Amino acid sequence: MFTRIVKMRFEKENIPAFLANFETVKEKIRNFPGCTFLELYNDKNDETIFFTYSRWNDETDLENYRTSELFKNVWSVTKPMFKSKAKAWSVDTLHSLK
Repeated sequence: MFTRIVKMRFEKENIPAFLANFETVKEKIRNFPGCTFLELYNDKNDETIFFTYSRWNDETDLENYRTSELFKNVWSVTKPMFKSKAKAWSVDTLHSLK
């Protein structure tokens, strides 16, 4: 299992449209085969910066999502709203304390 972190910066006027679209697709993303967790975060100091954290069983599951019609549709709506290019990281959890 690993976590995918995506940092996105939006044009301020596009934030309501991004949030509305996320609301309509979040359950589909979370229920995509291999996705076990999904959260959306907003930077405390810059309202135009958002992060998605998603957990995936393995890299094949993420790749299947990234080549799916769902991702293509989500990204085709989201990408034009960016103020700057999105950044993404795939990370392994070394320690988790609850």
